[in-house]
Amino acid sequence: MGHGRTRHNALRTSAVGAVSATLVAGTIAGLAPAAQAAAPSVLSAATPSVRFVDITGDGGTVLKANVVTPAGADGSRSHPLVVMPTSWGLPQIEYLAQARKLAESGYVVVGYNVRGFWQSGGNIEVAGPPDIADASKVIDWALANTPADADAVGMAGVSYGAGIGLLTAAHDERVKAVAALSGWADLIDSIYSGRTQHAQAAALLAGSGQITGRPSAELQETIENFLGSNLAKEQEMIDWGKKRSPATYVDRINANGTAVMLANAWGDSLFPPNQYADFYEKLTGPKRLALRPGDHATAEATGLLGLPNDVWTDAERWLDHYLKGEDNGVDREQPVRLKSRSTGAWEGYPDWKSVGATSRKIDLAGSTTIHANVNSGADGGVVFLSSLLDQLVRLPPTASIPLLPRRHAAVWQSERYTTAQQVRGTAELHTTVTSTASSGTLVAYLYDVGPLGVGRLVSSAPHTFHEQTPGRPFGVDLELFSTAYDVPAGHRLALVVDTVDPLYIEHNPSGAQLTFSSPQADPSYVEVPLREQ
Repeated sequence: MGHGRTRHNALRTSAVGAVSATLVAGTIAGLAPAAQAAAPSVLSAATPSVRFVDITGDGGTVLKANVVTPAGADGSRSHPLVVMPTSWGLPQIEYLAQARKLAESGYVVVGYNVRGFWQSGGNIEVAGPPDIADASKVIDWALANTPADADAVGMAGVSYGAGIGLLTAAHDERVKAVAALSGWADLIDSIYSGRTQHAQAAALLAGSGQITGRPSAELQETIENFLGSNLAKEQEMIDWGKKRSPATYVDRINANGTAVMLANAWGDSLFPPNQYADFYEKLTGPKRLALRPGDHATAEATGLLGLPNDVWTDAERWLDHYLKGEDNGVDREQPVRLKSRSTGAWEGYPDWKSVGATSRKIDLAGSTTIHANVNSGADGGVVFLSSLLDQLVRLPPTASIPLLPRRHAAVWQSERYTTAQQVRGTAELHTTVTSTASSGTLVAYLYDVGPLGVGRLVSSAPHTFHEQTPGRPFGVDLELFSTAYDVPAGHRLALVVDTVDPLYIEHNPSGAQLTFSSPQADPSYVEVPLREQ
């Protein structure tokens, strides 16, 4: 990648980081007063008690925490324990509303600020070994200083707290159940899927970490190498991410028999649903996967303010069954639950493979050449905003398919469907690419196209290649992000491929061209998990 392009991407990423960090700071500011306002009510004699404590974490690092215990708990009997590490950038009061609800139903709850953030000591380690050791230290402290039951330990959390909960379950056999909400299983497959840097997502994490915490030297170097496209450090960065990925330790979780609940949103800008679904399939113990419309942590947000929330209700039912032994039927329900982005209706499946059991191929015939470096008008939207609009008013990013400039976008369309169709699961692109450069980026989009040619985004995904021989064809296989979307009768599907999307760092040298072909011996297609409604 040329130096000019690198500078362009660095400037763009910095701007995105500033905006994203501002958004996160606003979220924190909005959340904190609401949680603080709830504190006086939980301190009354008739309700669970709250106290703020310091817990000594790994290496003597002080972790700021709060402990919520059931009303009247006097130590005469033990209570199941739930440990809740905070989300990235949020203060220790994040979970107070949910902690109160759990304590009212008999739990001891310990929420704590993860090291490196706010008043807790240490530096941000991104769910590294010190963070996992901290979580075990918090469990130790709770068992020694509260009426917590050592045989009924669970973890729950959103985002950063979800990932730390899963990692702790792999390393600490005392953890019997986990509710991991809007978390990750594979860190690399989340922000580097398709070997492409998810620029807005990474900038959001980097910017908010700088505002609310103290990034470690290792983290700062990793971010610099990542956003700077330092390929010489690529394997080092991948190894760094694997160490922090629950999927790396799935065998340990299975050996421990931990009951794992995973919940995520179809449009999660940080942790796309594919990596959670893949992880779910590898789990062998009690497990549950719930996917719904929205973006990162937007589905859980109202629950953090104490409002009714189906994600948190499901999480409590999960913990009730596996920590308290309640026969609430959660183990007899279909373990894979999906909510359609189009109708809002829930669907149940016995496993993830059953979600996309039927599929159809759209042939990508002919040969098409596009010029790189220009945004064709097809893109994945804006981090958080676009998926939030899809969640609230069912308005995904749109593009006029007939008006997309064919110089910069390759377009293929299906036949018009006479009956309504349901897209469920993961669409897969297979094609042959010839580039005029050794490196490049392409982004694939699947659109639902109405009679007037307006396409509503169904799914998308990026793909970056390096060290290819210019002029020599090579194959590309790309999974688009999983989804649940209904295509109305009279509409068609369109696959669009271009080279620029503000969500990602692109690696196309100036003047590069990409040719998509469909050799007779190896035809190109997009396979869509499709069935009649």
